[in-house]
Amino acid sequence: MSGSKIVVTGASGVLGTAVHKAFEKALRYEVVGLKNKSAASHLVQLDLTDKEATKQKLEEIKPTCLHCDWQGVIHCAAERRPDVAEKDLVGTQLLNVEVPGYLAELAKAINFTLVYISTDYVFDGRSPPPGGYTPELPTNPLQIYGQTKRDGETAVLQARQQGSRAIVLRVPVLQVTSRRTASYGPAPNNADSAVNILVDVVQDQSKESNMDDYGIRYPTNVLDIASFLVRLTDISFDTLPPILHYSAKESFTKYQMCKIFADILGLSDMNHIKPVSTPPTGAGATSRPYNCHLSTAETEKLLPLECTGFRTWWEEYLHDGGK
Repeated sequence: MSGSKIVVTGASGVLGTAVHKAFEKALRYEVVGLKNKSAASHLVQLDLTDKEATKQKLEEIKPTCLHCDWQGVIHCAAERRPDVAEKDLVGTQLLNVEVPGYLAELAKAINFTLVYISTDYVFDGRSPPPGGYTPELPTNPLQIYGQTKRDGETAVLQARQQGSRAIVLRVPVLQVTSRRTASYGPAPNNADSAVNILVDVVQDQSKESNMDDYGIRYPTNVLDIASFLVRLTDISFDTLPPILHYSAKESFTKYQMCKIFADILGLSDMNHIKPVSTPPTGAGATSRPYNCHLSTAETEKLLPLECTGFRTWWEEYLHDGGK
């Protein structure tokens, strides 16, 4: 172990798990993963909403990077469920705004760098410009989830202006009614990802399902995001812009993803899945953007994306038994 320490918050989630493993695999870090309620014994229990406990734990860990000049804490933890966010504004505000803001303050006080994982849902997705939304464009989130993530960005960037070493990394996130993301990759259960769960929907032909064929998504592999974060540590922090975007370039609706899964699995009959080509409606429905395509042009000036092809990865994963 080199003595370099990296802290990953939300390390029991799908993205956090991938990030934790990627830094461990790099063999040049001591990686400390933080959890809230997970039973994972290799992770450290910490309530990030407890400011004093968070300060004490990070002072104890002392996140550093001896071979680079900036890495420290990768903040993956968040309230990611739009329906919960709508019902619990106070709790969501605390976790998605106050926690990253406080971590950014600690970045200056304890001398580490914060990477705040944000979302494409900070944009309204109504009319993305050619090539996608660039980092500097005005945000306009449609729902509480996107609003709190945007406000979390604001808090982090304000701390950066006051001398904190902090950066925002936006990735595609499709939030549904449970703790799932539009990022995909290895997961303990397919239900942990809004993309992975589609495999189960396709295979269960006994159950009819309505499937979104309206919203445009850019499913991005969590392994690729994690690898990008490791590679980012090779770049001087002082050369990085305040906001970066990372996203795969392939676009699909959820129904189109289902068709790919059916083809890979050799299922000719997909009559149990009905495409819905209209936007979601209903008083209780949480607004979801139509197309929040993130431009990665600025990111690619720094590093190649190295995104895995969607079908290519799933063919290998499913043919290997989903392991």
